[in-house]
Amino acid sequence: MGSAYYDDEPCIDCGMCSANTSEEMVEASRKIRAYLKMHAAKDGAIRRIAVAGKGGVGKSTIVNLVAVSLLAKGLRVLVLDTDESNPGLFRLFGFEKEPVPLMTLLGKGPAGTPGPGAEWLARDQIAIGDIPDRFVLTANGLKFLMVGKIDDPFQGCACSIADLTRDLMEKLMVNDGEAVLVDVEAGVESFGRGVERNVDTLLIVAEPSYESMAVAAKIAFMAGGMGISRIGAVLNKVPSAQVARRMTEELEKKGVKSLGAVYLDAAVSEAAFEGRPPGNSRALEDVGRIVDGLLSGATDKP
Repeated sequence: MGSAYYDDEPCIDCGMCSANTSEEMVEASRKIRAYLKMHAAKDGAIRRIAVAGKGGVGKSTIVNLVAVSLLAKGLRVLVLDTDESNPGLFRLFGFEKEPVPLMTLLGKGPAGTPGPGAEWLARDQIAIGDIPDRFVLTANGLKFLMVGKIDDPFQGCACSIADLTRDLMEKLMVNDGEAVLVDVEAGVESFGRGVERNVDTLLIVAEPSYESMAVAAKIAFMAGGMGISRIGAVLNKVPSAQVARRMTEELEKKGVKSLGAVYLDAAVSEAAFEGRPPGNSRALEDVGRIVDGLLSGATDKP
């Protein structure tokens, strides 16, 4: 329905419980979306950024470039890898091996109950410094944390990964001078589970394809139903200014605001192929301008 319901939200008399027809459900969903949007954080602070999009659009590369841009602004950045499929994000930050996954803290039972050493996860609030060092890779002001991956056949679905991510994001305290950057799984399933509920900024990566922009529109619609206060598209792999304009126009028709374009960059493509940090590039300059706009509040204007 494009809206999210949570057990800890007060009843707003939306009518969803008593809806018997699709029309009544749509109207109830509209009321829920309006309520969540009204109660979204309005302080303008950018502390929790999620990066989403269709698979293959370059989401991981954008995560890296946004993190580097935030670090250049003097922020301390925690990158949270929650994509259960993509195996190489840690390599884009120059790390030689991945961190210990947080999923190792959960028991083997179907309930995924916390095991020994997971007591810190049960706290009502968790500071970034509370996360045990063995789960964190650190370099030059950046911390890298990974929730878990699907590595083996018959391992099951990614539900427990999503649940752990949602729980951590709800409790995680982000102070002034800090930013959390979340690489979410490709597609829309995580939004159906409400994983991104506690972010204040959503960057939707879109490439020049019908499918990518259609998925971007669906993600934006679902994110709006969560009450995320700041949503926009990052146009990636753009070959020309003309294509950027056409993408911007098409996304605007779908109700998605464009934050800026990242043009095709051979240096970034080569780095992605080799699984190494992109380094200084035109793409980094493009993303830097987008981050400048976010931090200055210029992209908050409708």
